[in-house]
Amino acid sequence: MRTKIIKYLSNFLFNRIFNRQKKQLMFWYEDEVKRLEALKTTLENKETVVFYGSSSVRMWDTLEEDFPETNLVNFGFGGSTLAACAWYFKRIMEGVKPKSIIIYAGDNDLGDGRHPEEVFNSFKLLVYLIREQYGNIPIGFISIKPSIQRWNIIDQINYTNEVIKKEIGKLDDQVFYIDICAKMLKNNYPDHKFFQEDGLHISPVGYKIWKETLLAYSSKLL
Repeated sequence: MRTKIIKYLSNFLFNRIFNRQKKQLMFWYEDEVKRLEALKTTLENKETVVFYGSSSVRMWDTLEEDFPETNLVNFGFGGSTLAACAWYFKRIMEGVKPKSIIIYAGDNDLGDGRHPEEVFNSFKLLVYLIREQYGNIPIGFISIKPSIQRWNIIDQINYTNEVIKKEIGKLDDQVFYIDICAKMLKNNYPDHKFFQEDGLHISPVGYKIWKETLLAYSSKLL
């Protein structure tokens, strides 16, 4: 694993991911990151399962009641990209003691026009940062969802999911690919009942599907 991590850095991931996006990353999410910094002061130094990522995490309002036996924290921040999750990781996670980290992000990167390979590199970098800071804790990556609003980029979504899934298969046995895509489709198109009116954000019915899918990993991640 250590050799693979070093290879990630040797591929100039920081330069490739962050040089173009530095100003955006520094200012767009500042208020949300400050909110998370305040939230983590309430954790009282307890070990916790961290849900980390974009608005699909942040807007999961029933997260605690969906997993009542799990000590967890919702570290989703609205509009965030997978690149932003990597950029802010050390700042947000400083002082936190995660039992495991469950990630959902990448959706907004692709929606902003970034290439799947950029999203893939952000994923690899985030895994590196987690391993560097927390060692071999369990990591779950929820696949990028197929949404109505972004159906025009479904090929990029599918490709990104596939390369991340293949990469996870090469990593240690503490990294898990959590596939929610097929469950959110009906007749090979996103089922409207799983989405809010905007066709992008998840509905309560959609979160029930996510909950059921994650419960299959409860012994590994929760």
